Amino acid sequence: MVLSIDPSDIAKDFRQDVRTRVAKLGRPLKLVGFLSTTQGPSRTYADYTKAGCDDVGIEFELREVPKLQLESAIDEANTNPNVHGIVVYYPIFGSEHDRYIKDLVDHRKDIEGLHTYWARMLYHNQRYIDEAKTKKALLPCTPLAVVKLLAVARASRGLNTAPPRPLAGTSVTVFNRSEVVGRPLAAMLANDGAQVFSFDLDGALVFSQGTIEESKITRTEALAQSDVVITGVPSREFPLVTPEEIMPGAICLNFSTLKNFATNIGDQASVFIPRVGPMTVAMALRNTLRLYENYHA
Repeated sequence: MVLSIDPSDIAKDFRQDVRTRVAKLGRPLKLVGFLSTTQGPSRTYADYTKAGCDDVGIEFELREVPKLQLESAIDEANTNPNVHGIVVYYPIFGSEHDRYIKDLVDHRKDIEGLHTYWARMLYHNQRYIDEAKTKKALLPCTPLAVVKLLAVARASRGLNTAPPRPLAGTSVTVFNRSEVVGRPLAAMLANDGAQVFSFDLDGALVFSQGTIEESKITRTEALAQSDVVITGVPSREFPLVTPEEIMPGAICLNFSTLKNFATNIGDQASVFIPRVGPMTVAMALRNTLRLYENYHA
């Protein structure tokens, strides 16, 4: 019988850890969110962020700013010593301009880990920001949430979860190669030892530790050999992943707002995780605390 994992249950433990550590700081910890888009999912994420902050004792302030004034608003928050974390809700202008906005946020306050500074560390598998290896690098929230949920899923099946290569010998297929989630996720999984087949509209890439290569592998071929299948395709045109396509006992996880798996995926999967949202928020709270401890404590 397939095990269905609710990310809300897993997120509770992470929130409790953050709540305990925040209470010991002895000073307020403040996160500022910038909303410059009218898109519904961005507003929803902002609402969830506020609820999460309220739950763990982090002060949250949502600033709704016209997009042409966003740059100056970010500059002010960057230099404000009473602001310890910043989150910007995307999309705003479009891919190229939004990339510029992501690098405007001081990486020492970038709780989502989207700044080029953090991306460079991720893709070079640099896990600490100091030579003494006492301060861990930041990882982007949703990919980190997926990795944490996979660890729980694998542990439930008695599979290896031990660092530094908990995914050694594991094959993973990921449908999504966005710069925000899919690509960093593939790199993180490869850094942990997996072979990752990464698909988007341009075809397939194969991520393995330290390398990325183009591949002619098909969806059918990749799914037939993957221990883990991860989907994040925000399109109703995406052909749902069916039980007939996957390996018996595969772990399946969907981080899209849409369903990417057939409803009977449990006929073949051993574990199914239908969403990651609560864990994404928990990782944002965790990252806020980590940045404070790394740079502001």
